[in-house]
Amino acid sequence: MNKKKYYISTAIAYTSGKPHIGNTYEVVLADAIARFKRLQGYDVYFQTGTDEHGEKIELKAKEAGILPKEFVDEKAKEIKRIWDIMNTSYDRFVRTTDSNHEKVVQHIFKYMYDKGDIYKGEYKGHYCTPCESFWTESQLIDGKCPDCGRSVEEKCEEAYFFKLSKYQDQLEKYIDTHPQFIQPVSRKNEMINNFIKPGLQDLCVSRTSFKWGIPVDFDSNHVVYVWLDALTNYITNIGYDVEESTEEFDYRWPADLHLIGKDIIRFHTIYWPCFLMSLNLPLPKQVFGHPWLIMSDGKMSKSRGNVIFADDLVEEFGVDAVRYYFLHEIPFSSDGVFTKDLLVERINGDLANILGNLVQRTISMGNKYFNGVITNSNEIEDMDTDFINKINNLYNDVTLKMDELQISDAISVIFDLLRASNKYIDETTPWVLAKDEKRLKRLQTVIYNLVESIRVSAVFLNPFLPDTSDSILNQLNINDKSFAFNKNNIYNLNKPEPLFMRIDLNKKKD
Repeated sequence: MNKKKYYISTAIAYTSGKPHIGNTYEVVLADAIARFKRLQGYDVYFQTGTDEHGEKIELKAKEAGILPKEFVDEKAKEIKRIWDIMNTSYDRFVRTTDSNHEKVVQHIFKYMYDKGDIYKGEYKGHYCTPCESFWTESQLIDGKCPDCGRSVEEKCEEAYFFKLSKYQDQLEKYIDTHPQFIQPVSRKNEMINNFIKPGLQDLCVSRTSFKWGIPVDFDSNHVVYVWLDALTNYITNIGYDVEESTEEFDYRWPADLHLIGKDIIRFHTIYWPCFLMSLNLPLPKQVFGHPWLIMSDGKMSKSRGNVIFADDLVEEFGVDAVRYYFLHEIPFSSDGVFTKDLLVERINGDLANILGNLVQRTISMGNKYFNGVITNSNEIEDMDTDFINKINNLYNDVTLKMDELQISDAISVIFDLLRASNKYIDETTPWVLAKDEKRLKRLQTVIYNLVESIRVSAVFLNPFLPDTSDSILNQLNINDKSFAFNKNNIYNLNKPEPLFMRIDLNKKKD
């Protein structure tokens, strides 16, 4: 293939329940990055899916009175439904109960065992069932799980362990020589100072106290423990196997970006690289631990009663409005806060006023003054040069932000052009030009410049607001998706249609 490849993945969603907007944010963020890379001409592979094994699933299925496989089938279907509602363009939706994944995980476990990287021992520790994690006494906070704050129980059982400690020096050297591997830098420092430098402890990779997992094929009492099962999805689903991998694997791997929540960065930047080192495979180029979308009263949880689901928001506000909020309101490295009031404010201010109003005004003027046929008369004034330069700078400005994973800032750059377009209308006063027949060519140029600015903006909006982008290009009635100002287009505009309706928040509250 001539195109450059780009492999992006989300973490796989745990099938213990319906994903809330905090979970959904991740797949929308990944989708925006994947769509932008496609826009640039990359051969993109975007993988997401579900993590379906473990004690918690076994217990929840038992509570529901059904078999674990029935339970995860239902949850995986629901997760996929929400990912589809959010208009995410994943290339493969994977499941850890897929037979090929299970087979390859067994091969990986046996390979590591034969190599001496996995050995049998006994685990004693404090276990948190919701997090599926063991903790030492010193790691507990007030006697509770340091990740979720719930109670833990002491457990002792036979287990297989992975020699994480064996790869400590190799991992430290890799992180030191690959500064972009862990992003943002605050997460990298946290991993080095809190987990790596104190010394890596060998990792429990099998369990005997429950059965819902991939069996260790040479020891039927054990099932493969969650992280060795879950993390390997990134390679098993693109054709990896310990004996012979496929052409797809050789082409796709290593991943360019693992996009994950900041709460599971330890597993992706310590466990996962060491597993790959054991398998003699290259490491992913980058792991980005994104911030959370939280409520004004803190992290979303069922116990607090503050959980909001994406499909409910989409039904009320539309998919692109919800995508816009997710992508624009959450900064690169700090948590974003969700409130409906702020969502409505963004719809009214940014989407309806700045974007929608610009498109409506411009197409209406094009239809009114030129019966919708817009050509460039090239009657240029000084302000046009600045305006056109701003249009032509959009590709570099947006690309710079996207390469740094500054998604919110990338959107702001596009909206800066939309604001400049609205200002250009105010400064050129087309309604005044229309009253003077001698200024007809100047009016043509002004409208043309505006239509071009909207076209280019619509092209760059596609990764973030795909339906809105398509709607704008349909109203402009053009297929030109080039990134720069094109002075030679001929437009036959359609009638304008509102992109976003303003919302009266007071009526919403009634």
